[in-house]
Amino acid sequence: MKLKELEGHLGSLDQFPQPKIELEQYPTGPHIASRMLFTAENSFDDVSNKVVADFGCGCGTLGIAAALLSAEHVLSIDIDPESLEIASLNAEELELDMDFIQSNIMDLRWRGPIVDTVIMNPPFGTRKKGADLDFLSVAMKVASQAVYSLHKTSTRDHVKRAALRDFNARSAEVICELRFDVPKLYKFHKKKEVDIAVDLWRFVPASHQSRGI
Repeated sequence: MKLKELEGHLGSLDQFPQPKIELEQYPTGPHIASRMLFTAENSFDDVSNKVVADFGCGCGTLGIAAALLSAEHVLSIDIDPESLEIASLNAEELELDMDFIQSNIMDLRWRGPIVDTVIMNPPFGTRKKGADLDFLSVAMKVASQAVYSLHKTSTRDHVKRAALRDFNARSAEVICELRFDVPKLYKFHKKKEVDIAVDLWRFVPASHQSRGI
């Protein structure tokens, strides 16, 4: 599937009608999501025929992108049942077979590498300090091949240090810098739209074991 076609499919997805600020719910736009997954597949072969988990999936954009790029299986996980319902309907509309799991990422009881690749746009940690690294810590434990994640560019040094020192990453690389468009979603937002500089990271776990339950 070509990049433009992938972006077009993602642009048709329904998003949060009433996003929850306590969960830092911001939709991952089709421009960023399509490039994130297209790069993961075409530059690193981390999607097609792989088991992929979308952490904090929201309305399903990243996981659906993985499914459209021929992932073997996609597990989309979110704590919010309303988001999962929208994500499920989005997948159904595109005739995609995916699994949706309601769970706090920190409560997953997976042991060892269960999936090949984790993809995520985690909370940036604005409301709950360290939420972004909480997601990353779990992702690094359950992925056998790679973790793709978006983090504020301003936290780059902090993220890299945590990945290498605390989460035992074999490598932590910023693949590209992107502009995350945040529309006016919440009452405290003063501007119609804000651009936030974000890094697309690829983390490689230290141990490349076969996935297993």
